[in-house]
Amino acid sequence: MSAAHNLLAPTDKFSQRHIGPDAAEQMEMLGTLGLASLDALVDAAVPASIRLGRALELPPAQSEFETLKQLRAIAQQNQVFRGYIGLGYHDCITPPVIQRNILENPGWYTQYTPYQAEISQGRLEMLLNFQTMVCDLTALEIANASVLDEGTGAAEAMMMCHRLKEAEGRNVFFVSETCHPQTIEIVRTRATPLGIEVVVGNHETFAFDGKTCGALVQYPATDGSILDYTAFAEKAHAAGSLVVVVADLLALAILKPPGEFGADIAIGSAQRFGVPLGFGGPHAAFFATRDAFKRQMPGRLVGVSKDARGKPGLRLSLGTREQHIRREKATSNICTAQALLANMAAAYAIYHGPEGLRKIAQRVHRLTSVLSAGLQRLGCKMNAAPVFDTLRVVPGTGSVAEILKLAAQHKINFRAEADAVGIALDETVTEHDLLEIFSIFNGGQPVSFSLNELALEFATDVPAYFARSSHFLTHPVFNHHHSETEMLRYLRRLEAKDLSLCHAMIPLGSCTMKLNATCEMFPVSWPEFAKLHPFAPLRQAQGYQILFSQLESWLAEITGFAGISLQPNAGSQGEYAGLLCIHAYHASRNEPHRDICLIPTSAHGTNPASAVMAGMKVVAVACDKDGNIDVADLRVKAAEHKHDLACLMVTYPSTHGVFEESIREICAIVHEHGGQVYMDGANMNAQVGLCRPGDIGASISSGSCPAITSSTSAARTPSAPFPPHRGAARAS
Repeated sequence: MSAAHNLLAPTDKFSQRHIGPDAAEQMEMLGTLGLASLDALVDAAVPASIRLGRALELPPAQSEFETLKQLRAIAQQNQVFRGYIGLGYHDCITPPVIQRNILENPGWYTQYTPYQAEISQGRLEMLLNFQTMVCDLTALEIANASVLDEGTGAAEAMMMCHRLKEAEGRNVFFVSETCHPQTIEIVRTRATPLGIEVVVGNHETFAFDGKTCGALVQYPATDGSILDYTAFAEKAHAAGSLVVVVADLLALAILKPPGEFGADIAIGSAQRFGVPLGFGGPHAAFFATRDAFKRQMPGRLVGVSKDARGKPGLRLSLGTREQHIRREKATSNICTAQALLANMAAAYAIYHGPEGLRKIAQRVHRLTSVLSAGLQRLGCKMNAAPVFDTLRVVPGTGSVAEILKLAAQHKINFRAEADAVGIALDETVTEHDLLEIFSIFNGGQPVSFSLNELALEFATDVPAYFARSSHFLTHPVFNHHHSETEMLRYLRRLEAKDLSLCHAMIPLGSCTMKLNATCEMFPVSWPEFAKLHPFAPLRQAQGYQILFSQLESWLAEITGFAGISLQPNAGSQGEYAGLLCIHAYHASRNEPHRDICLIPTSAHGTNPASAVMAGMKVVAVACDKDGNIDVADLRVKAAEHKHDLACLMVTYPSTHGVFEESIREICAIVHEHGGQVYMDGANMNAQVGLCRPGDIGASISSGSCPAITSSTSAARTPSAPFPPHRGAARAS
């Protein structure tokens, strides 16, 4: 039976297609090492004391064909409704030339992190285009090559304001209540470990004083209103505070840019520039500021330099390596910005050009004006202030619940509030969509007026005071590639300047450089996954829930942990989330004073930056001449700080690729002195199937897959404390 079963098994096994070296090449490499087999290599590399000793309890492997078939079935569990929720996320049109030649092209997505400038000139040029686009649209002097998302950008801006004003003793950060609610929550979370006091309130009545380091406002506001922040900015500056504006990038094509009404920092999402919704990401955010503040800016900055022959060349002027060198003095732990998505957004701006962006923005605004006029004819009440693309609608007849029920019957999602409905339009909206919305607010019946009638009477431009008068995207690159032919050729020219995993191995290890199988990339473009809004009702995202549940279960088995979070959207964010969990655990045991983080000098470079962001104090642990942790020095440091020890951050295998023999002893020393062990999962691939962090003695681990944070806690609620870890993976 077994033999017959093997004869009938699928032939397109994933491992056969995607493990590069064949048997002969494997033996050649093993021969160079003086080893007879892969098992012998594992025996030599992985300490016997941490070996798993059994097969992982995972479902049987499937062929690529079977996997895609199953993913199709899962995708069909999602329901793609017409979305008008907004809240910083909008449906958009990804130009096919960009979708096929960037998003779905391994010449762009395999090597998107440009660590080595000399083999990354194409991507760096597109990221420079992104920076130029952001500077032009925001009217600020300098921008980085993207950050992880809009909420992260707001938190990074708060931290930057605090750094710039810390010497003055300023510790209060104001956030306008008109900001998106998720942004407010992220800012609050990130402020807590740093001891920054966040005040949320009315920006018109807030009184600045000598304690305020900065203020955050949304433009347009979360309800769609276009507000004048000029006087607010003047008041903030007069009190010595900085001003941060969360801006809608498309709106800035027709609205006065933040740099022209007093913003010191502008952040926001570039998602609606051709990047699919994807149930919330990943999406590239932008971060722009004044030139005087560039040394405090987070992330990476692409700059123009000269090569050895004196010719222009691009490099990372402020980037990953510099942040790593700074360690605990880094301005951010973000080293993996959303480069691929930033490239897409920049290409979108290049393809449409300044006039194309202006026309898209004008059309969206005019559609919104027509929608507002028609709803008012139906007795609804709208925003008192001007709007760009979003309306807060109080129904004239019928309750909010009745409107939402009728909308659901039409497979439409509005933003639900207690007494109002939010409606945000985007570039995909058609005349038919407006008529359908009118029908919903008219009890399901067609309306008596026409769109042309409304357009002639009400489709006006934004008020002159708010209208943009300055030029943007004047560089030739944004004005020469508007046909698909020219755009395609430009993208290919940039691609040809890079070395990607399409061409060869990249001689630099990285958790962000992998040649993902094509079958793994297919579902990214499927509408059932790509077009879901992150705030769509959960019943419409059952396919995603299946994926999350399966992945959490499998990762728990792979890592040996009891709890898995898929919340972080990068390895660096996983580090941060893990450290916050450790802090919460100590606080739950009435030991919130534990704030010492031991970090070996060989650790992953983001570790000390993450520790400082989490409000911890970094104490370095020495390494020996081979790069391994000096256990004697660790023992001394752990004993010295036993009353305040929060954790140890350790990368395993280490950054020089070694499974250190003393890892169990290292974990035991930290636990003995009351600390927890955070294990960086940057090199987790080397452990899979051989050993597990939870078995070794780690309390929490995270890594990029895209990013996971795992803990020994069996509890899955954010408020539950993490139990002490004393060896057993599922101890409680």
